[in-house]
Amino acid sequence: MELPYAEGLVGSVTLGGDVYSSISVSVTGLQASGSVTSVANTQDTVTFSDDVSFSATDGSSTITATINAAHGAAVGQFVTFENATGLGGNITAGVLNQEYQITAVPSPTTFTFEARQAGTSIVNITVNGQLSPVPVVANASDTGDGGDAIEAFYQIEPGLNTAVGGPGWGSGTWSRGSWGSASNQPIVTNQLRLWSHDNFGEDLIINVRDGGIYYWDASAGLSTRAVALSSLPGANATPTVATQVLVSDRDRHVLAFGCDPQATPGVQDPLTIRFSNQESLTDWAATATNSAGELRLGSGSEIVRAVETRQQILVFTDTTLYAMQYLGPPFTFGVGSISESISILSPNAVVAVDDNVFWMGNNEFYAYSGRVENLPCSVRDYVFDDFNFSQALKVAGGLNSSNNEIWWFYPSASSETIDRYVVFNYGEKVWYYGTLARTAWLDRIDFGVFEYPIAAAPDGYLYYQEIGFDDGSTSPPSPISAYVQSSPIDIGDGEQFMFVSRMLPDLSFKNSTNLSPTATFTTAVRNYQQGPFSVSTNSTFTPDTEQFFLRLRGRQMTMRVGSDALETTWRLGLPRYDVRPDGRR
Repeated sequence: MELPYAEGLVGSVTLGGDVYSSISVSVTGLQASGSVTSVANTQDTVTFSDDVSFSATDGSSTITATINAAHGAAVGQFVTFENATGLGGNITAGVLNQEYQITAVPSPTTFTFEARQAGTSIVNITVNGQLSPVPVVANASDTGDGGDAIEAFYQIEPGLNTAVGGPGWGSGTWSRGSWGSASNQPIVTNQLRLWSHDNFGEDLIINVRDGGIYYWDASAGLSTRAVALSSLPGANATPTVATQVLVSDRDRHVLAFGCDPQATPGVQDPLTIRFSNQESLTDWAATATNSAGELRLGSGSEIVRAVETRQQILVFTDTTLYAMQYLGPPFTFGVGSISESISILSPNAVVAVDDNVFWMGNNEFYAYSGRVENLPCSVRDYVFDDFNFSQALKVAGGLNSSNNEIWWFYPSASSETIDRYVVFNYGEKVWYYGTLARTAWLDRIDFGVFEYPIAAAPDGYLYYQEIGFDDGSTSPPSPISAYVQSSPIDIGDGEQFMFVSRMLPDLSFKNSTNLSPTATFTTAVRNYQQGPFSVSTNSTFTPDTEQFFLRLRGRQMTMRVGSDALETTWRLGLPRYDVRPDGRR
């Protein structure tokens, strides 16, 4: 599952009402082997041989760690200690030698965390005074592998979950560099913490956007974190920085997009594509005897996203769509331009359905089914006239194949987080929209794996979608208010007034578990096209309702039907109205 901009799902997640505390792979950070790449560029690496001492105050839950050098750590980052001795009282060696999340960074050489029992709740310290065990200085043979020193092992620094727009004070993170240096000046950054990953067999290849590439071995279990791909035995010329990773299912090559070329390791080229030797995670050096290699795209300024279809891999730059296909020896892959006049709002705004691909662009929706076309959208102005483009990288798309729907979740103009969605039903060619906060979406997987789609929410939980009829994010579940409203209806092109006397409803409550389901039909009229629908009649519908008698007069009318009852689902058919031309009075 992709988590487009989450800093971490710390704690538990919910799947269909069951709580799992172990589902945290690639979300809260990844521990690299030997060093950790700092995404915020406060420094290049954090060594594993940092010597540490601790201090604590009686009655507090806060412990301060003092490092023998600048640590470069940030609030929210995770750190694990080894070889620490206890402070006395209930702060034992077992309490210290575990993983903690940094809560504050008072100085370049200190940070604080909340003391807790092994893996459980926060505890208050019951020892008095400042206790600082004499740190054991690392000896010459200590290489950061848990020698004689108390050591701190850092995970990847948390990334941004909200884009910072515009120059000026506060548009960067504190302590980006030394005071007055270029790196200390507030900068504009739109790079959120975005992850990409793909399966290599049962294992995972994971990449933090514009950062390192990591490998997680499923056989090692969930308690073992991913390691840098370049640290694997036999690693040869592996990319060290990339925009996205992908495994080609047809030919079993690992591909890195927007990565560092083989000739200039560590220097990212946002238009370079590299691929490993077939069936290999570690062999990336292109030779005459293997199928590894690299390509460079010629249009655009960066690769935004690559998505695999049944026949090819589509590669999006910020201006151009390319098709990448497996050719076999000696070239392995070939790439050709499909369209040079497209836009794309975010890496996660693309949804593939077999050989069709849909995506959200800048003020447009697109589709590809052999050729690129603009999707006619009846709600286009509604979406893009109320859209926070400064947070466009948060846009997340998803497929609901059961209902032939493509969903896009996006932030409205007044929100910095996702709060709305727009849906395209590619079976019926219709659009609809609503309010719902989901940051990622995984369609159902047949063969008994996932019966329903699963989506991530900003509250830190995963939710089954399309199951039940109520909002399960509240306790107890609350009803979902759903409605359908028609466009204005008139007779004689609005030249004549009409009199509405009766309605024959057509609505079914099939599959509702509410024994007494209800819905409300609202019929409203207005006298002028630019005026409000000020005269209306609300009619409560039950399974026994046959007809409604009305007495409404106007040039235009509209109908709305909806329900906010618990355990209720409904389906609208073809309701009918008795309407005749009429005078104004």
